[in-house]
Amino acid sequence: MKLRTPMPEITGATEWINGEVTREDLVGDKPTLFHFWSVSCGMCKEAMPQVNQFRDDYADELNVVAVHMPRSEKDLDLDQVKEVAEEHGITQPIFVDSEHKLTDAFENQYVPAYYVFDAEGNLRHFQAGGSGMKMLTKRVNRVLGK
Repeated sequence: MKLRTPMPEITGATEWINGEVTREDLVGDKPTLFHFWSVSCGMCKEAMPQVNQFRDDYADELNVVAVHMPRSEKDLDLDQVKEVAEEHGITQPIFVDSEHKLTDAFENQYVPAYYVFDAEGNLRHFQAGGSGMKMLTKRVNRVLGK
């Protein structure tokens, strides 16, 4: 997905955990961070406390949506997804993408991966990998005009 690309429709979830959001809920409200992760990704689990802190620090200024992207058959176990989400304190809406519908719409190949959209719904930043929270913070602050 190229920078400045409009946010795709948020459709095709096999299930939502912690509530459901649509593109219409997000665009025009405030910037949005999409965080792709998987239960089989150790790096994702290591990064989760930082993602949660980030979510909490920006609670009033930023929408945060988690996307569970399975990487194997074992990752399709919904009970395990819910268990890991609870263990790691993921309280934001989780789009369970067992059929890779949103993953394909984002052209995403990585976990963890982070997509930052501005309030108008245009992609402003993408990064993949477990580190780089400073860069993510910097980019979100830029989108927020800080």
